[in-house]
Amino acid sequence: MRGRAAAVDIGSNSVRLLIAEAGAGADGGPADVIRRERVTGLGRGADDSGRISEEAMQRTGAVLVEYGEAIHWSEAERVRAVATAAVRRAPNREDFLERAAGWLGAPVECITGEEEGRLAFAGAVSSGTDPKLTTVVDIGGGSTEFITVDETISVEIGSARLSERCLPDHPAGPEQIIAAKMTVAALFNRHPPQAGERVTGVAGTWTSLASILTHPAPPDGTRLRLADLLELIDRLAGMTLREKRELPGLNPHRAPVILGGAVTAAGALQALGRTAATVSARDLLDGVVRSLFAQPG
Repeated sequence: MRGRAAAVDIGSNSVRLLIAEAGAGADGGPADVIRRERVTGLGRGADDSGRISEEAMQRTGAVLVEYGEAIHWSEAERVRAVATAAVRRAPNREDFLERAAGWLGAPVECITGEEEGRLAFAGAVSSGTDPKLTTVVDIGGGSTEFITVDETISVEIGSARLSERCLPDHPAGPEQIIAAKMTVAALFNRHPPQAGERVTGVAGTWTSLASILTHPAPPDGTRLRLADLLELIDRLAGMTLREKRELPGLNPHRAPVILGGAVTAAGALQALGRTAATVSARDLLDGVVRSLFAQPG
């Protein structure tokens, strides 16, 4: 397929858009035309049943309207919009999906954790990484996926969910950090993931952590060591929310959940028995776009 394709990822913490041009990249693959991210906290404030609040829907809806207009003016021929963990577990997901489609002007589908992992893996290895040697770790707001060429393990914990459950205060007390680390370890070790020769971290948590540690260098390709993540956890735990919002390299809207993201990332490496991960800017969005370009017609 030639022309343009658009992908929208409606996550538990952020809503992202990628519009790409077929065959325009240096490697002959797709090239970015537009790549955007807005933090809307769709999963924030959900009740015990996981029901998405009206306020969160409206915040997300405003961004979807913006993205729908960008897709229209870009003249993208094919569009795929997917929703992940917050929508998967919500009893009012059908109401949200119907309204989201109206805001965006295109159908919105709720995908399984396995499909989410498959698309993230396809995006991460699109830059030339050997898929047989790679374990991709996709940390979202509400879930974390461990993906190899053979399987996907989806765990219902992510930066936003862990923050709400264990890390509500800024600064966070020592007992909260211990509880967060224990929660992540228990969930990840319940179904131990496979560790490839190379661990690749994708999505906003990983790129945000890399940006904090390497700013102003771009996060793509950064090697994040477990030791650095553990030091960063201690640093973030002692900071107020305002101090985190002022961190160079961090989107201020991610400040409330970045400590939860760091604990999740460190726990993922510990569960894999690895001391470092390489951060990739290519992820689920890139996997969706490449799947659209691969379709006939």
